[in-house]
Amino acid sequence: MEKDAALRQHLLELLKGESAHASFQDAIQDFPAELRGKRPKGAPHSPWELLEHMRIAQWDILEFSRNPGYKSLKWPEGYWPESPEPPDEKAWDRSVHAFCQELQTMCALVADDATDLYARIPHGDGQTLLREALLVADHNAYHLGQLVLLRRTLGAWNVAS
Repeated sequence: MEKDAALRQHLLELLKGESAHASFQDAIQDFPAELRGKRPKGAPHSPWELLEHMRIAQWDILEFSRNPGYKSLKWPEGYWPESPEPPDEKAWDRSVHAFCQELQTMCALVADDATDLYARIPHGDGQTLLREALLVADHNAYHLGQLVLLRRTLGAWNVAS
């Protein structure tokens, strides 16, 4: 079980994403409200669209992992917000909070010794929690990089971070 404990620890570090690149908190901290809905020239998404997509996709993977009755959202529209701008002043903060809560929940599943990381998810077609945790980490890292790039492009990135 020592190897299993080491794997869980590595997965948790990967999910939190602070080892090899900027953290989620670094990317969203003090993000100027007036820039959250802006699409820089040539960019397909705004910071809001990326944040909300990350939240929705992570929620989708978490729900698939733990809820036998879960039905996937319609692709692609179910995984992206309708507008480049947040719908109201509090939407950004709600999305950030939900993202962090759901990431904590995924981390708790991974950290729980009672969770078999290798067992097939009964309602899936071969997926395991190990695979889903890696998918969350990979997807989040990909879009986090895009979010940092957008923030830099919009002139709102503190290089010292």
